[in-house]
Amino acid sequence: MRIAALDDDALQLDLIKQATEAMGHVCHTHLTGAALMREMRRETFDLLIVDWHLPDTTGPEVVRWVRENVGKQLPILFVTNRQEERDIVEGLGSGADDFMVKPVRIGELNARVGALLRRAYPQSTSGVLDFGRYQFFPESRSLQINGKVAELKNREYDLALFLFQNMGRLLSRDHLKEVIWGQGSDVLSRSLDTHVSRLRTQLDLRPVNGYFITAVYGVGYRFEAVEADRKP
Repeated sequence: MRIAALDDDALQLDLIKQATEAMGHVCHTHLTGAALMREMRRETFDLLIVDWHLPDTTGPEVVRWVRENVGKQLPILFVTNRQEERDIVEGLGSGADDFMVKPVRIGELNARVGALLRRAYPQSTSGVLDFGRYQFFPESRSLQINGKVAELKNREYDLALFLFQNMGRLLSRDHLKEVIWGQGSDVLSRSLDTHVSRLRTQLDLRPVNGYFITAVYGVGYRFEAVEADRKP
């Protein structure tokens, strides 16, 4: 998963980054609210970790901005020195999903991050991910369309599965490239565009089949389901 962490203390950010990346996530760090909000205008994340005291604003103000401009689905965790009941009430009331008091305890941080991600992005426990005419089989890394196996390369399968699991979300180009090619990979944007174009064709992603991909200029892609009464 892709995490953004906001704290005015570089040492705290480094601790959070090390802990979350040890869990297998990618963590982007920010020292000011302005830096985070600027990046969130062009990038997407799966989870935010936010401090309260910042040099240019406050954590609750950042959370309110995120809820107004990004949406209500993105999980947000406060990690702060504030610990009074009124602080917890204000933090959660601003739109955060959970509240953790410093000093950061790695085990607790891992547990809270894991719980928020599981709640926001539930995974199938049946072994098969069913999306109508599209069925994913993670153990064999295969996709069937109406019972017929689709001929997909490894990264095409990864991209298709990620899009279906994040249906309706706007996903930035860098977010998609990190998930499919890995952090730090030097991948050109046209490589991503090529993979998306191939999936459109191979999976026959058209409104008549219930799903379509939209390119969002300057940001990335959104994969969406089409309601039955909207189909031609």
